[in-house]
Amino acid sequence: MSSVSTSENFISHLLELRKRLLNSAIALLVVFVCLFPWSKDLYTILARPLLAKLPKGGQMIATDVTTPFFVPLKVAMMAALLISLPYILYQVWRFIAPGLYLHEKRWVLPMIVSSVTLFFCGMAFAYFAVFPIVFGFVTASAPQGVAVMTDIDKYLSFVLSMFVAFGLAFQVPIAVVLLVKTGMVTTAKLREARPYVIVGAFVVGAIFTPPDVVSQFMLAMPLWLLYEAGIIAAGWMSHTPPPSNLPPRGQGG
Repeated sequence: MSSVSTSENFISHLLELRKRLLNSAIALLVVFVCLFPWSKDLYTILARPLLAKLPKGGQMIATDVTTPFFVPLKVAMMAALLISLPYILYQVWRFIAPGLYLHEKRWVLPMIVSSVTLFFCGMAFAYFAVFPIVFGFVTASAPQGVAVMTDIDKYLSFVLSMFVAFGLAFQVPIAVVLLVKTGMVTTAKLREARPYVIVGAFVVGAIFTPPDVVSQFMLAMPLWLLYEAGIIAAGWMSHTPPPSNLPPRGQGG
């Protein structure tokens, strides 16, 4: 009887997972179809930081036959994923929420929302603050007689890698809070490690930005400030312990 019940629970979980995955895929497809007619415009917006820094008459190029079609298509898919991401995460939440305690729900959901928000903030920071400086430096560094004409596919790869790098960098507060929440480290130890974190932030800035002080500083300072914000958030959460009388998983709202 017990094995039959376990099998039924497993199948019900698989059916629920399939439902959530299907809902997410449909949402992504619908948004992509809506954005597809404006895929070229989306790429133009994405390329604007570089186009604004090119010399007068400068332009981007496509070296492959199919690149002019597939690159805007990739941009439209990326934009569709970002737009539908809140709904996709909502589906994930609906799948895992029944297995959580009430106090777990109270901190897991804010962590998910904060993580997505910070990732978007990292992308926005890269697009509006970092890209103009990086592309200005690159185009100004071109030798005399060299025309800067970047391939649109390589530009997309560079932009995506920078978006991911800055999006992950902005997850520092989440990582700090999780380390404290799981008991792996205390806020006192994190404060003691502050000098090493500052040095590490400038090392990361030197790796992921062009070799100029301004762009390195623009990445290092947010990393440090986000680390400090993580310490403050972790300290606040450590003063709100979970209740001693826990309801069964899946109950309590």
